[in-house]
Amino acid sequence: MSFPKGAHSAVLYEYLRKYQEDPTSRVFAPLAESYRKAGLIKEAVEIAREGLRIHPQFVGGRVALARALFDLKQYEDVILELRQVCRDVPDNLVAQRLVAESALLLGRSEEALEAYKTLLYFSPSDAESAKMVQELETTAYQRAPQSLRKDFSPASQFEAKSAHEVLGSDPARKREKWVQKIERLQGMLQKVERYRHQH
Repeated sequence: MSFPKGAHSAVLYEYLRKYQEDPTSRVFAPLAESYRKAGLIKEAVEIAREGLRIHPQFVGGRVALARALFDLKQYEDVILELRQVCRDVPDNLVAQRLVAESALLLGRSEEALEAYKTLLYFSPSDAESAKMVQELETTAYQRAPQSLRKDFSPASQFEAKSAHEVLGSDPARKREKWVQKIERLQGMLQKVERYRHQH
């Protein structure tokens, strides 16, 4: 594979030379990233996929591929490529951010919130993630059935209401799905906590 004209970087040439000498090495990951930065996104995807056929468990290669796919706006593929990475290495902040932003762009706010919360857990000073968590939680709160939001009127703060009044026109199925999403998020955060204590 030829190197793009105009990208006269000794480091990039070095990656290419090493890759041509040994196409089975893990240098495919930084080489793919170099091609991506040079604007040759499809070539970056090609190199990353070739490398991952030989090193399917290499996290760096998986992230390099996901970065290129993100640039191509293939957000669903980004999430598919990084799902296992985020499970196995939850403190990989690049992977978590790519998943968060991809899910957000796909309109999958619960999945985005999960990834942003993980980012914030491992990087508490991340102001951008904190802002996104707040915005997504506010949106989720507004969409939640009234019974889950625990809204009380000032006049009757702990007034008992019938199930029919609480649920109103929200189907039971929607409420159950919301509860399941909350439980799934709690389970995921527990896994992250266990992972953090083990490392």
